[in-house]
Amino acid sequence: MVDGMIADLVIRPAEARDDAAIGELLVTSFITAYAAKLPEVVYSEARKGELRDVATKRREAIVLVAERADRVIGTVALYPPGAAKSEAWLPNTGDLRQLAVHPDHFGEGLSAPLLDAIEAAAWALGVVGITLHVRRGADGVARMYQRRGYARAPDGDLMLPEVELLAYVRLKP
Repeated sequence: MVDGMIADLVIRPAEARDDAAIGELLVTSFITAYAAKLPEVVYSEARKGELRDVATKRREAIVLVAERADRVIGTVALYPPGAAKSEAWLPNTGDLRQLAVHPDHFGEGLSAPLLDAIEAAAWALGVVGITLHVRRGADGVARMYQRRGYARAPDGDLMLPEVELLAYVRLKP
């Protein structure tokens, strides 16, 4: 909350009218963030298409947006236990996914209120914990989650052909 930059932020559930903006935000944010820190990461057109398919994600997951002046500038999603696209490996846990902030707003502290809101939504579902994955090499992202109480959980790692994802979990306080 630097100089009131978060004061006019609204966090709310995503709606159909937000789908295109969220999809483009995810693609732009991830490409921009990884370009500097992990230049070997390349997003295929298929992966960009998955990121842009917000309508499908909203049917299965809780998707939140952060907006300022009616512009979507951040997003995050949580798949509840049992959701088909969940990557949670522990029973009765939510799967936190796709936290992103528009590059124009990097460094403004927007991740914290988005995470506060999605974690509150997870606890309201009655889950015992929240799981997530971080791309191997995205050390700053991993540290951010660890500062919030997420612990490394190697039993949940995903070693996919195109990416290695390191697992983290936070149990309900």
